[in-house]
Amino acid sequence: MSEMPNTDPEGVDAVRMTWNVWPRTKVEASKCVIPLAVSIAPIRSHPDIPTLPYAPLRCKTCSAVLNAFSRVDFTAKIWICPFCYQRNQFPHHYAMISETNLPCELYPQYTTVQYALQPNPDPHNPSGAPQLPPVFVFVLDTCMIEEELGFVKSAMKQAIGLLPEHALVGLVTFGTQAQVHELGFSDMSKVYVFRGSKEISKEQVLEQLGLGAAGRRPTAGYPKGLQNGYTNTGVNRFLLPASDCEYTLNLLLDELQTDQWPVQAGHRASRCTGVALSVAAGLLGACLPGTGARIIALVGGPCTEGPGTIVSKDLSEPVRSHKDLDKDAAPYFKKAVKFYDSFAKQLVSQGHVLDLFASALDQVGVAEMKVAVERTGGLVVLAESFGHSVFKDSFKRVFEDGQRSLGLCFNGMLEISCSKDIKIQGVIGPCTSLEKKGPNVADTVIGEGNTTAWKMCGLDSSTCLTVLFDLSSTERSSAPGAANPQLYLQFLTSYQDPEGKTMLRVTTVTRRWVDSAVSPEELVQGFDQETAAVVMARITSLKMEMEDGFDATRWLDRNLIRLCSKFGDYRKDDPSSFTLNPCFSLFPQFMFNLRRSQFVQVFNNSPDETAYFRMLLNRENITNAAVMIQPSLISYSFNSLPQPALLDVASIAADRILLLDSYFSIVIFHGMTIAQWRNMGYQNQPEHQAFAQLLRAPQADAQMIIHERFPVPRLVVCDQHGSQARFLLAKLNPSATYNNAPEIAAGSDVIFTDDVNLQVFFEHLQRLAVQS
Repeated sequence: MSEMPNTDPEGVDAVRMTWNVWPRTKVEASKCVIPLAVSIAPIRSHPDIPTLPYAPLRCKTCSAVLNAFSRVDFTAKIWICPFCYQRNQFPHHYAMISETNLPCELYPQYTTVQYALQPNPDPHNPSGAPQLPPVFVFVLDTCMIEEELGFVKSAMKQAIGLLPEHALVGLVTFGTQAQVHELGFSDMSKVYVFRGSKEISKEQVLEQLGLGAAGRRPTAGYPKGLQNGYTNTGVNRFLLPASDCEYTLNLLLDELQTDQWPVQAGHRASRCTGVALSVAAGLLGACLPGTGARIIALVGGPCTEGPGTIVSKDLSEPVRSHKDLDKDAAPYFKKAVKFYDSFAKQLVSQGHVLDLFASALDQVGVAEMKVAVERTGGLVVLAESFGHSVFKDSFKRVFEDGQRSLGLCFNGMLEISCSKDIKIQGVIGPCTSLEKKGPNVADTVIGEGNTTAWKMCGLDSSTCLTVLFDLSSTERSSAPGAANPQLYLQFLTSYQDPEGKTMLRVTTVTRRWVDSAVSPEELVQGFDQETAAVVMARITSLKMEMEDGFDATRWLDRNLIRLCSKFGDYRKDDPSSFTLNPCFSLFPQFMFNLRRSQFVQVFNNSPDETAYFRMLLNRENITNAAVMIQPSLISYSFNSLPQPALLDVASIAADRILLLDSYFSIVIFHGMTIAQWRNMGYQNQPEHQAFAQLLRAPQADAQMIIHERFPVPRLVVCDQHGSQARFLLAKLNPSATYNNAPEIAAGSDVIFTDDVNLQVFFEHLQRLAVQS
């Protein structure tokens, strides 16, 4: 990979912007159509980021951190903050500073640095091992058939074996009622049972488990009973180090049966998902503050009992669909969302994460639980069965170490500082607004807004956030500092790494202001089409969720027409004269595919699937999100090397194999002739080694993608004219439909649809863009 130029568009800073030069005024910015937005992966690892063993210097006025863009007066030992122009004295330990002796954070190439913040050393723990081990509470659904429960048990045993030895583990199982297992009582299995039908507060949970205020008075300083970093507050009856309770847990899982409550014929099992999660969160509430913890929910069906119910027990009533939600005909939906909203607030205040692994043929309520997963930065995986590789391999990845580790971190907080005239509208992605007001907060809110600081209870090296900016409405020319041609943005992310160390990542970036009326070509050169497409997809998804009756297709079309009118070259009212600068030429195609994607066309998916797709769209990096919107297609044939193919039905040929990557699924599609040869077994004959290699190549490439990706995508292997071919056909541009079938080349294919194709879409776009 190293010799390929520019394989990493995000660079060391892991930052991408819709515009890489910024217009000066609010009016100019609104004429640009695509909003000013930054996508950042706050803790993505990179070999060129230095880790500094000391605390950062902060500006005394705006508390931005000393960085490579600060102006330094070496004789007076003063640095000037680029954000608020405050003059700051260097402290004594910087006395040796000079032009030739710079601290690391002032080197121009280190725009991103990491500080290791040392907590006070613990006299009882000289080894410096993590003082607060991470906690994993498994919340396991038992309302499923034996076979499914068997799959879950083996996945959990494997996970517990992979956990770090000092990590604490707890177990809650649920069906009609929720049971908390007292793992510390190993002589026999001892459970605390909670009724599944009524809401339960954190205080009631602690009281019932014997962890109430009377039962656990925290001592000042280091508690006497500090074993493995957790106190003798009684929590250690339920949360034990993985190394101590692995045997007990395995025995417990072996004995665990499916929910024994009788289910009436024609009815769903009684499942109290909401109560079980509340109990797990309450139990974690008894941990020491600042403990990183994850609730790992393994759910095999819809909640039908107590808070968070999404459907009645009567099987004749189906689970809500998009149509029901549009018509307000989903009686349980709003109440369940409200429950998970308050549940999310409890988890955020405790700093804990909800991870959701949902595996069932019907919906389980991901749409309702989305708010709790997204606001706590949890992982989400949706599969058809606990025996499916999508669940099994993804679940294993969460606990793996080494190269394939996800690098799960805890208790993150992101703060943003920016130059004077820049306002922050909000963030789209896995975080929660901390409602920290400041002069840089915009009046309009998009996503998690009204703040300059966000909590990220859980984050990992691939977590990505989209920050939307606005400019203040005052004219720049009158403002002091208007002469400064550069704008600055600084992202501060503090978090606990998997070892329990507290880190602070500081990324400072600069871009140029430009007067777009004077030099529009600079603006055009700074446009990032891929980022712009992904940001538009994220805003569209958000609007579809928040605004009633929002027409996504019309909104996208109107914005695309405005963009082409502003930046296209054409003579008025002459569509044939229309051309687009190469910096914009891919964007209309992205919009065409976004309009047809599962993010906008939801009729074919359940609300659970839509919620799942949107959560991943909002948390992945730009490259991955672009593949979700516009899949990549690679063609394999005898007479050429594997090469990218157009995402078009014309790419199908009888003697080709196609590999489609649409992020959530990967499709290997064999043309007719290839499939016939394979069925005849040619690949097993020694003289047809080339054919055997051709069949293996896309499989190997697919495995490489699957190996790297989380959640693990679904692999579909199909043949032309087979039933599974729909996974490919649904994503292709329908340039050949049943209307123009006679003109099609032999061995190619047609798509049965009345959707417009890309060419017709372009023609309409040109006509509308050039209208005076």
